[in-house]
Amino acid sequence: MTALLERVAKAASTTAFGLSAAAVAFFLLAAAIVVGFLFWQTNNLLTNQVLGVLTAEARIMASEMKAGGRPKLAETVSAMSRLQGAGLYYLSDENGVKIAGNLNRIPPELVENARGGVFNYQPAGEAGNAHAHLAVAIPVELGPEVRLIVGRDIEDQRAFADSIRVAFLLGFGILSVAGLIGGLAVSRLILNRMDAITATSRSIIDGDLTRRIPTSGGNGELDKLAGNLNEMLDRIEGLMSGLREVSDNIAHDLKTPINRLRNSAEAALRDPRGAEAYREGLERTIEKSDELIKTFNALLLIARLEAGPLEDSVETFDLGRFVEDVTELYMPAAEEAGFALSIEAEKGVCVRANRQLIGQAVANLIDNAIKYSRAGEPGSAITVRAYRQNGRPAFSVGDHGPGIAAEDRERALKRFVRLEASRTQPGTGLGLSLVAAVARLHHGEVRLEDNHPGLKVVVLLSGKCLTSVLPGGVSTPSDVAAGDAAQ
Repeated sequence: MTALLERVAKAASTTAFGLSAAAVAFFLLAAAIVVGFLFWQTNNLLTNQVLGVLTAEARIMASEMKAGGRPKLAETVSAMSRLQGAGLYYLSDENGVKIAGNLNRIPPELVENARGGVFNYQPAGEAGNAHAHLAVAIPVELGPEVRLIVGRDIEDQRAFADSIRVAFLLGFGILSVAGLIGGLAVSRLILNRMDAITATSRSIIDGDLTRRIPTSGGNGELDKLAGNLNEMLDRIEGLMSGLREVSDNIAHDLKTPINRLRNSAEAALRDPRGAEAYREGLERTIEKSDELIKTFNALLLIARLEAGPLEDSVETFDLGRFVEDVTELYMPAAEEAGFALSIEAEKGVCVRANRQLIGQAVANLIDNAIKYSRAGEPGSAITVRAYRQNGRPAFSVGDHGPGIAAEDRERALKRFVRLEASRTQPGTGLGLSLVAAVARLHHGEVRLEDNHPGLKVVVLLSGKCLTSVLPGGVSTPSDVAAGDAAQ
């Protein structure tokens, strides 16, 4: 019993119960106003109906008095008093002696009220301890010779009003209890969901990043909240996994070049040739340092992209013409490496993005295609395309190299991942990672597809664009190619 009371007290202290109780109180207040208004209107209707009947009877009595005098009036009152109805009458002479009627006396409530009113009376034929009836009566002005009181029994109306009052109170009581029980049930349900979220959060705090908040399978607000939180947890787990992977790869991709840099400097110092050896050693040191600086610049750029959107640096431009300009910068390098670099760019593909970052992504993909494709073989061509796919601007770079196996494509987009086991080719494994970061920044995605043979990298961007009318000129992104830091 104590545990049950504790659970009820805990549920009653929740915000959900407070909101439910407030909603029930507001509903009861609104219902009270509506029912009170209806009761008031009903009472007015019944009162006006009774007063209308009394006024009509008073006119009849006045007509009888005018037509036949007091005898005729007395006969009419006696006849109406014998009827089994709700009419009440009292006719007396100028001295107060009763002449006719079914009331024994003038009600005390009407003695001092010349306009009539409500009174209690004991119906004839009922026992003395019977319930007194409620009635209303008005005096009828017929001259100084007689005094006439005309009334109606309104006990039925009072019983009706009492039944409405009882039903009103009973209904309010039931609604109040049902509302409180419903509030407790709702708060308990929400409390159970909150307890599940709290338990999951505690497990995650303790280090279990694989835990997720359970959902009921519906489409309610709590399920939407749980879904958003689970997506956030997936993102956090991915970032933590990427951080661990980066840490593991840094040991190989950065520690080894730094050790080689140190060994090269030490070897130069020990070289007996003197100044000539020192100069060669410094030149090699500068070259290796530049490679390390490019690696760190790429890491900083990726971190900057993943930190959030750069709304202040976006602009609207023609993606096709821009990609064509970037590709033209790489044609000499491709021809020197033995590749045929072709461009298929649709004009008028509107995109709103950061021009430099899009150029960086295109340059990285072209440089990767040149680096990892096989030159001199039949079909050794690299194709760069800019087009619109399902209403979204896109660009792609396809080659006829070894490609990437389907099971390795998702991993290839992560930082420091190099699928070449020997790592004899120069590079840091940050090129595709930077392209993926650029795509995420622009609310897009990167797809690695089979080019039959080779690899085709497709970058889909957001379809939002402020205008479809683009300026005629697009600046050449030479600064992008010169600033390539992801290879």
